[in-house]
Amino acid sequence: MPTRTAAQRREEAAREYDAFLASCPARQLLDRISDKWVTLILTALAEGPQRYSDLSRRIAGVSQKMLTQTLRSLERDGLLTRSVTPSVPVRVDYELSPLGQNLMPLISAIKSWAETHMTEVNAARTAYDVGAAVG
Repeated sequence: MPTRTAAQRREEAAREYDAFLASCPARQLLDRISDKWVTLILTALAEGPQRYSDLSRRIAGVSQKMLTQTLRSLERDGLLTRSVTPSVPVRVDYELSPLGQNLMPLISAIKSWAETHMTEVNAARTAYDVGAAVG
């Protein structure tokens, strides 16, 4: 049996990712990037680096706890970077990493699609609700 390098083993494992399997790491990543707060945070950061308070003001309805958790998870996944500038008070900026920038065309397209087709979705919901009430 030939010996494989660590890089070869990682490449082989990557070819075996299947998000339909519950244990697949790709499924966990899909779960993360499909979250509404992730979409809104990444879209806000696509405009350039921002401070925590800027993000908090920009994204209506996000709690401090949820914003903090989401920023940490995005940093962990390599989609954004956190820069601390020692000053009084300490300045913390968040910005998209190259990996996060690579994801943005997809995230922007989904956000744009939702905004463009909301009227049609609302009409479908109303028709469904009327049909469910009758049926």
